[in-house]
Amino acid sequence: MPTSDEWLIFLFTATIFAITPGPGMLYVLARSLRGGRPEGLRSVVGNCLGATAHVVAAALGLSAVLAASTVAFTVVKYAGALYLVYLGVQAIRQRRDDGNEGAKNLARSPLVQGILTELLNPKTALYFMALLPHFVHPDQAPAPLVFLVLGMIALVMATLADLVVALFAGQLGKRLLDHPRWRIRQRVASGAVMIGLGAFVATAD
Repeated sequence: MPTSDEWLIFLFTATIFAITPGPGMLYVLARSLRGGRPEGLRSVVGNCLGATAHVVAAALGLSAVLAASTVAFTVVKYAGALYLVYLGVQAIRQRRDDGNEGAKNLARSPLVQGILTELLNPKTALYFMALLPHFVHPDQAPAPLVFLVLGMIALVMATLADLVVALFAGQLGKRLLDHPRWRIRQRVASGAVMIGLGAFVATAD
C-alpha cells in the first residue's frame, strides 16, 4: 500500500482529475440540464458503473492490453465518439416529443447510456493505468488488490464530483423544464453538447 506521503499525492492527484471536466462529467451536465435531477442522478450511477468496469480491468491487467494496442484503442475511441454523436442526434430528434411515453423513455435511458459512455471511453482506462501503478508496491500487498482499492477511491471522488454537477445543473434544468420553449431548447442544446463531445473524443490524441 502507499506510504503516508504517497497517499497525500494520490488523493491530491485524484481530486484534480475528479474535478477536471471530461466526457463523463459533460454527459452528466447535458442530461441534468435536459431532464433535471432524476436524469442527472441516473447518468451519474451509469458513469460510476462504467468506470468500475475500467477499475476491474486495470486490476486484472486488461487495460494494459488496450493501452498497448493501437488498433484496440482506436476502435474503442471511435465507437465511443460515434455513440455520443448518436445520443446527440437522438436528443435533437426528440425535441418535440412532449408525450408521456417519450418522457418515460428519456427518464429510463440515462443509466444505460452513462454506462456505455464510460465503457467506450478509452481515456478512462489510460487514466487508471497512468495513475495507479505509481502507488503500488507488490512486495507489500498483492498488486491487483491495491489497484482495486486505489481505483475505487479515485472512482468515489470522481462520482462525488459528478454528483455535485447533477444536483446543481439538475435544479436549473427542473426550472427550465416548466417552460415549453426552454424545454425544446434544452434538448437541442444537450444534443449539440453530446455531438460536440463525440467530435472532441474522436479527434483528441
